[in-house]
Amino acid sequence: MTKINGSDAMFQVLYDWGIDHVYGFPGGSFDSTMNAIHNWKDKIKFIEVRHEEAGSLAASAEYKLTGKVGVCFGSAGPGAAHLFNGLYDAKFDKTPMVAIVANVPSSRQDIDFFQAFDEDKWFLDASVWCRQPNTPEQLPILMDEAIRQAYERKGPAVLIVSKDFGWDKIEDNFRVNKDVHPEPNYAAPTKTSVEEAVKLLKEAKNPVVYYGNGAKHAGAELKEFAEKFKTPLLSSYLGKGVVEDDFPAYMGTIGRIGPKAANEIQGHTDLVVWVGNNSPFSVLWFPKDAKVIQIDTNSAMFGKRHSVDVAMLADSKKALRALIDAGEERTESPLYKASIADRENWDAWQASFKDSKESPVRPEPIWDVINKEAADNAVFAIDVGNVNMDHVRLLKMHDDQLWTTSGLHATMGYGAPAALVAATVYPDREVWQLAGDGGFAMMNQELLTMARYNMHVLNIVFTNETLGYIQAEQEDESNQPLSGVIIPDNDWAKVAEGMNVKGVVVRTKEEFEKAVKEWKKMDGPMLIDIKYTHEMPYSTELNSLDDPAFVKKYQAEDLKPFSYFAEKYGMETDAATGASQHEEEVEPEDPEPDTVSGASQH
Repeated sequence: MTKINGSDAMFQVLYDWGIDHVYGFPGGSFDSTMNAIHNWKDKIKFIEVRHEEAGSLAASAEYKLTGKVGVCFGSAGPGAAHLFNGLYDAKFDKTPMVAIVANVPSSRQDIDFFQAFDEDKWFLDASVWCRQPNTPEQLPILMDEAIRQAYERKGPAVLIVSKDFGWDKIEDNFRVNKDVHPEPNYAAPTKTSVEEAVKLLKEAKNPVVYYGNGAKHAGAELKEFAEKFKTPLLSSYLGKGVVEDDFPAYMGTIGRIGPKAANEIQGHTDLVVWVGNNSPFSVLWFPKDAKVIQIDTNSAMFGKRHSVDVAMLADSKKALRALIDAGEERTESPLYKASIADRENWDAWQASFKDSKESPVRPEPIWDVINKEAADNAVFAIDVGNVNMDHVRLLKMHDDQLWTTSGLHATMGYGAPAALVAATVYPDREVWQLAGDGGFAMMNQELLTMARYNMHVLNIVFTNETLGYIQAEQEDESNQPLSGVIIPDNDWAKVAEGMNVKGVVVRTKEEFEKAVKEWKKMDGPMLIDIKYTHEMPYSTELNSLDDPAFVKKYQAEDLKPFSYFAEKYGMETDAATGASQHEEEVEPEDPEPDTVSGASQH
């Protein structure tokens, strides 16, 4: 029988699974697999990133954008250690991916050899599956298993490869059997759960829907549900884009990064239809006595974030369809009317700044250009920081547009690796990387990768000379002096030019629009360094429209508090104030640091 190197057998498995590219950075301990990469270069493309972390973040982003597992690798020692952020991003966001991790030759393990450490112990927590083959014959078998386990457990699988096993000759007799695996087919809800849920819907005064990424295939049903039952739609951050942003009943995401209306509405509901959502910050939201209908395919999620009255172990699309078909149409509740008006007021307030001439430039003029110029199938790679606030509030997702970010792990530097993925898997689409100067500084070396492979990526850097998200936390949550957040201004256009990427600095809406149009006509990557406002985004945590200083700070004279709309549409006083739903709280004269809400409220 034909003999084949162990690493070549491993790559045969990747190819048989339809994987046509891998991300990584070579190292001496990985030489045997680098040889396989060379042998397979006509069938599997090697994307050589400049840092292993970029490769692992790219592999995590791949599934988020395509639904297919991404593959990365790192050499022994430092190369392996650099993979952890991407692995944890995938684990937190339940993203299938595979990491191939090199180890020193088997005869050099466990004797304090150069760059050697107990990799299997290190990667156990960072993965959903981790194995180190004991023989070279196991390499293709365990690669196949790694891919299967990544898909099944929805997370990162790690395969540790001893250098000598990759060179060893084994029989070329292993082939995968992936085609027998059907698409997921989750159950429909039980008749009893539908009946119980419909009863609660009928009895509720002010129902809302709160959905997450688990409802990503149910956008049409969410809209139909909202229209029939007159329910405002609220989402987690990762739920953005499931329903287009211009849908009238969509209030946006709850939490610090979200718009005003969504955060106000959540406190005044008596029934939450909770769909495919596991946001950890949701334990802080909704009245404690609100009833909950929870829809999820994972029984471990029921009651995890809020007490549940009806549990529907079912696919979100099927469950929503069952409720729509079984329930009676509702009239508009006072909360629904107030919500629509509250959102319209917020939208009008934001739009009033879209032609602002303030310098440094405000967010609204810049994002107005992005909304107008981005193609209907554009892909947005969103970094982590204040850019998440601007993105969720100001980017109007529609048509076939896609976006991705580091959700629950919230890894700064995510934007550039995600842009590499988008340009690789969608070469005919526009790719926009959107990043603050803090996050972009962490992975800016990947401009070299974009230039090397001539990727048509528009890198937009919002330079505001601060770690803005952390600055706002220090100011608004922990009430402390600013510490460690100020960063120097930098000419990112010059940095880009030094990496063979076209670079432009802009300071106005007009300059930005001109630069975007230039990129659309050119081939390859471009970077636009926007000298951005130093002012923080509107604080929905404080949201003190009765405080003249707050109103002045955010130029919020045209915004109205939710109580205005509640009174206008006849919400009961206790429902409008929340007094009947929350224990009375007395604000201390000197606010204590916030030690409860944590870091990034996505």
